[in-house]
Amino acid sequence: MKPLDSGFGKVAVLMGGRSAERAISLMSGQGVLEALRSQGIDAHAFDPAERDLGDLKREGFARCFIALHGRFGEDGTVQGALELLGIPYTGSGVMASSMAIDKVMTKRLLQSDNLPTPRHVLLRRGAYSPAEVDGVADTLGLPLIVKPAREGSSLGLTKVSSRSGMAQAVALAETMDADILCEAFIAGDEVTCPVLGTGGQARALPVIRIVAPEGNYDYENKYFTDTTQYLVPCGLPEGEEAAIQQLVLQAFRLLNCRGWARADVMIDQATRKPYLLEINTSPGMTGHSLVPMSARAAGISYESLCVEVLKSAALDTQPCPSRDGTQP
Repeated sequence: MKPLDSGFGKVAVLMGGRSAERAISLMSGQGVLEALRSQGIDAHAFDPAERDLGDLKREGFARCFIALHGRFGEDGTVQGALELLGIPYTGSGVMASSMAIDKVMTKRLLQSDNLPTPRHVLLRRGAYSPAEVDGVADTLGLPLIVKPAREGSSLGLTKVSSRSGMAQAVALAETMDADILCEAFIAGDEVTCPVLGTGGQARALPVIRIVAPEGNYDYENKYFTDTTQYLVPCGLPEGEEAAIQQLVLQAFRLLNCRGWARADVMIDQATRKPYLLEINTSPGMTGHSLVPMSARAAGISYESLCVEVLKSAALDTQPCPSRDGTQP
């Protein structure tokens, strides 16, 4: 391990938290913590589910690496608290985080800029009838996807192949969110593309093509099996990877993301048209995670990736001067 590097100051790696993705966040956070420490950075684990965020200020933390996933970590809430504390943090700011975690809001923004995303129907808990649920298949066709609007890691997601499966899929999704997203299924290649940087300096990393058993890239196949294939180089037809990278960069900038993120894309097997599904503003950093895999293909080690992301830590706003001209 290198000697402690005071250039970053005391760093908190936020991990765990209270979301349904707590277990994955702990895995991500531990990996980041070990990587930062190996580079001589004074990094410490910090679980917001077990500690008061005010301890970050009281204990002199200079910046935070957010390795939280899902609610209370990737949705703008922790980002807002860190803004109030004045502690720079990795990843997107308050508004970008809150928009990106909401798959319906993300779709509306993508559509406003004419970026392709699958057609959808939104159902709200307690505000839909059985007839409306049954009618989703008429609008979107079958098969289709049902998922909670604000969860990650494919939690609560169901691929529905017949009308008889709709009620159960909606019931599962609404146990996790009041908003249930029903989405047209795009048959074809499933790919993901990470982004590093901010604004004009943002760059897309290599695209990864995901080949899951029977096409089922669910929670188990994402994190706990070795049967899913991750192809990088992705092996897509000439020009497709560059087009997807450009599309992902457009979406990243449209949502005003910063630091890093990862976008998931489906490619229609018949037309070869890519469709944006969602943008993850606090991507996984586990042994099965995709951003480290893509970075490695670009010649960036796990440790270097963690340091680069940490360097991008920032605040949305700077403190306003007080009336006498000094900083508060």
